[in-house]
Amino acid sequence: MAGPLAGIRVVELGRFVAAPWCGQMLADLGAEVIKVEQPGQGDQIRQYGPPFVGEPYPAEGLTSSYFACCNRGKRSVEIDLATAEGQEQVKALARGADALLENFKAGHLRRFGLHEEAIRAVAPQIIYLSISGFGQSGPYSDRPGLDSVFQAMGGLMSVTGEPGAPPTKIGVTIVDLITGLYGAIAVLAALRAREMGGAGGQSIDLALLDVAIAAMSHRAQDYLLTGDVPRASGTATVGSTPAQVFRAADGWINIQAGDDRNFKRLCEVIGREDLADDPRYARRLERWKNRAEFLPEIEDALAGREVRSLYEQLTRKGLVCSPIYTLDQTFSDPHVIHRDVLRTIEHPRGTIRSVRNPIRFSKSHIQDERPSPMLGEGNRELLR
Repeated sequence: MAGPLAGIRVVELGRFVAAPWCGQMLADLGAEVIKVEQPGQGDQIRQYGPPFVGEPYPAEGLTSSYFACCNRGKRSVEIDLATAEGQEQVKALARGADALLENFKAGHLRRFGLHEEAIRAVAPQIIYLSISGFGQSGPYSDRPGLDSVFQAMGGLMSVTGEPGAPPTKIGVTIVDLITGLYGAIAVLAALRAREMGGAGGQSIDLALLDVAIAAMSHRAQDYLLTGDVPRASGTATVGSTPAQVFRAADGWINIQAGDDRNFKRLCEVIGREDLADDPRYARRLERWKNRAEFLPEIEDALAGREVRSLYEQLTRKGLVCSPIYTLDQTFSDPHVIHRDVLRTIEHPRGTIRSVRNPIRFSKSHIQDERPSPMLGEGNRELLR
């Protein structure tokens, strides 16, 4: 069954994560995504292992798990952008395409004659998405960058981790991933604008630093309203308590009981109804002001309880809470199994399991069953 973007063709000059994640989203939705890769080597992230698909490592055509997770459903062609022939091949692909995605440094493709104006000269209909670290303009626009740079400069590291600890990086390349999603949304909006007849082809300038700042969401808004610089608060929710991760007898549990009703329910479960009746703690704002005295009482009451029993009791009371899982526990949880979040994919180098696209349409089809491509597997068909 075709996906909702069937008939849309995308040329991806993407490397690493941000543009490939965008391209994968469009491919999952049914677009034909042609990934342009460096001859012989391919996207650099193919080498980012181990692990690799089909270990022991093949001599060529490497597919790291990193590459496999963000290039599903695409077709790969090998084109040398530094040659006149390669540049003409890219332009030929663009002529029949609806969108082109690239995530080189700002201005880098101009040296190959593949910048927006050159592509638009042969493909006026094209949606040209440029993803870069710092954007297409500004004093930093020519600088390279990776996800951790933008977690650092955008403020994310400053609010992540425990108070007083060194700046902490989020455990996945979160700015890359969010940028890829913003990119997919932008391409779809531009295609819709073109379809409505008011825009034609257009360019999109998407910077990872801008995305990181946008991802600061309410922490940025807090600062803009008050001038108070937000700091790391560990797992605690700022302005609400008890709403954080607590140590239990056999592990850790996440409890979100910051509102007054759920706080009272928590106190009933842990046998500390007196805390809910104490005027210093009975109301949310008072609890927050007095948290230094209040939280040790909660911690002591939870320290002797087992996570599973506590989780079940709190859930029955309607509280928002969860155990803290490692990834193996996540994948073995019965609800996760029921949601069918994993898919078995037949890759040329062997059968692999992969995480599915989380979108579930009632009618349309998500095409997330196709593997990431082998390097250059579309050369013969697409590069005529």
